[in-house]
Amino acid sequence: MADTLKERPVYRNIHVSQIVAYRLPPAGIVSILHRVSGAAMFLLLPFVIWLFDNSLTSEISFDRFASVFSAGVGFLPGWFIKLVCLGLIWAYLHHFIAGVRHLWMDMTHSVSKEQGHSSAVITLAASLLLTVALGAKLFGLF
Repeated sequence: MADTLKERPVYRNIHVSQIVAYRLPPAGIVSILHRVSGAAMFLLLPFVIWLFDNSLTSEISFDRFASVFSAGVGFLPGWFIKLVCLGLIWAYLHHFIAGVRHLWMDMTHSVSKEQGHSSAVITLAASLLLTVALGAKLFGLF
């Protein structure tokens, strides 16, 4: 009977060719996206500081700041600036919600597979729903 059972593949060191076939659980996806969102926020920090500086320096700089989203800046069109800001919005929301998830898991000792799965799904859904809502506002849908 043991000979008829199909052996499950064992992934020790995943090769690039195996990435497509390997399915990460939602907790693994949240973990990777938490790192990606932190890196994105860090790399785009000069852009955020520039936006913040232009929004607060004077009325003229605020008008220039506001016009960046419609007219663009340099060779970059306004829609691209909005898209970068939307990426920053997602990065912040995901990083924040995933961080709260980790704190909650640490405080309540919620380390079971089921709780990790459900909190990861909630994290992904909440960050995406909030990003869509704020993106709709950013692109002027309401």
